[in-house]
Amino acid sequence: MALTDESSPAYLPGFFQIALGSVIDTPRIVEKARGGDGLGWHEHVNDVHEGCERFFRPGYSAHLVAEWLPALEDVVERLERGAVVADVGCGHGASTILMALAFPNSRFVGSDYHDGSIETARRRSGEAGVADRVSFQIASAAGYSGSGYDLVTMFDCLHDMGDPVGAARHVRSTLKRDGTWMIVEPNAGDRVEDNLNPVGRAYYGFSTLLCTPASLSQEVGLALGAQAGEARIRDVVETGGFARFRRVAETPFNLVFEVRP
Repeated sequence: MALTDESSPAYLPGFFQIALGSVIDTPRIVEKARGGDGLGWHEHVNDVHEGCERFFRPGYSAHLVAEWLPALEDVVERLERGAVVADVGCGHGASTILMALAFPNSRFVGSDYHDGSIETARRRSGEAGVADRVSFQIASAAGYSGSGYDLVTMFDCLHDMGDPVGAARHVRSTLKRDGTWMIVEPNAGDRVEDNLNPVGRAYYGFSTLLCTPASLSQEVGLALGAQAGEARIRDVVETGGFARFRRVAETPFNLVFEVRP
């Protein structure tokens, strides 16, 4: 199941592919770190981009529509009637396309600052037959266009941002007054000792080589890291102007938060 079943949330080849890409990029990461700089997501080899999606997509396929969205207050009902959704930091568009397939009455706008990922997302949305209700734009988390969104989603990307608080403020400004922001983040405890387990140890490694350098390469460079934990995510959200925050679901790999104005 871990090595051959691509539909299983335990499928791990993507995990190894992203690790391979990280190792290939290590000399550049170290060189940047010595100068106090980071390495942007767009600067990594393609194994990092492909491996990331291959690792997270099976979990999204297993849990997003069946468990995570239903855990949010009133969101599924809106999506079934017809909602407008912004999927920020969408990468290759796996999460965007999954939602579009499940909710044909809704419209989805995926955004990512990496132009290569957006090119892939556009191609895959056409292959999936959802291009009529999905669009993609090259934009940062603090610069994506549109307003009046019923739902804004971020999958495993908030901690990678240089200015997650600025991103939170932008989400607040583009969301309807009664809208919802769903944040999916790596599963992490608030203390180092909470993360000394197989998943946490692996995520710390990826945080060192991917997540923290990505944040440091951007303005502000807050560098939350993959193991930010619930308390730090809550602080980002509340500083960004949101009043309600709660954990609604979790898996061995992810924590899911519901955020509302």
